[in-house]
Amino acid sequence: MEAIRWDAATLYLLDQTRLPAEEIWLSYTDYRAVAEAIKTMVVRGAPAIGVAAAYAYCLAARAGENLAEARETLAASRPTAVNLFWALERMASCKGDLCAEAEAIHKEDIAMCRAMGEHGAAVVPAHARILTHCNAGALATGGYGTALGVIRAAHSAGKVDMVYADETRPLLQGSRLTAYELVSDHIPTTLIADNMAASLMRAGRVDLVLVGCDRMAANGDFANKIGTYSVAVHAQHHAVAFYTVLPCSSIDLSIPDGSHIPIEERGADELRSIGRIQTAPPDVAVWNPAFDVTPHNLLTGIITEKGIIYPPFRENLGRLFGTS
Repeated sequence: MEAIRWDAATLYLLDQTRLPAEEIWLSYTDYRAVAEAIKTMVVRGAPAIGVAAAYAYCLAARAGENLAEARETLAASRPTAVNLFWALERMASCKGDLCAEAEAIHKEDIAMCRAMGEHGAAVVPAHARILTHCNAGALATGGYGTALGVIRAAHSAGKVDMVYADETRPLLQGSRLTAYELVSDHIPTTLIADNMAASLMRAGRVDLVLVGCDRMAANGDFANKIGTYSVAVHAQHHAVAFYTVLPCSSIDLSIPDGSHIPIEERGADELRSIGRIQTAPPDVAVWNPAFDVTPHNLLTGIITEKGIIYPPFRENLGRLFGTS
């Protein structure tokens, strides 16, 4: 499964706002339109945003656009996922063929996801019942997935009995996207509402939680889709192992802890309605953060393409990057 395609002149994105009802590919030749696609979540997920932004930068170069302006426009599309800024920095620093660099970022992301899957599958117990929140699969990356990459690898090894997918309000990435991916891959899947996770854990039906990450601070605090923090609290209370799965490009050592992670707030109508169906009074006040921050002390471990990191996280993340 893939969400991003490139043919050397045009970027194609699978419109994730239309899934699972329709599989529609949209074509892009203007970086501004790609920035809008990122903002409106046609493409989403930290690694996928980075890949799409890299190709958009290439489109800007091919069109003879001002690259500083292109970088600024793309960087402003979504503030939380650090992969966006990492990819743009890499593209801006490239002295060679920009399109080849974007293609390399895309291919490397897929390879990193497969490495995460291999490392992560080792911590998945036999007959595992896994809970995941939001979508950290092929649709959120260059391909294969981070948290779902671990699930895919563990399933291939015969370890997975069931995956529980939180629906993930308000945009339902779990029900629309994660369930879509898992069912397509014939992985046993049960969809639950977000507020059912604690009861499921209390009943002893969850062995492991695997989630993605949009940005991690130097101490291991990390931002992921809103609701992740609640899952982590429930997991600790019920003694369920809780891992986040991310490429090293999602780790931001420039910020000391999660309080420095910018949290995107999205439009009120996302919460006042589901699709075109109004579910709340049109004038009710809304607070709609797209992400929350999970403290590092709720983490069992961090699964990366370079291996699994355990506490103490600040010291071990520093060693990973050679800063301690």
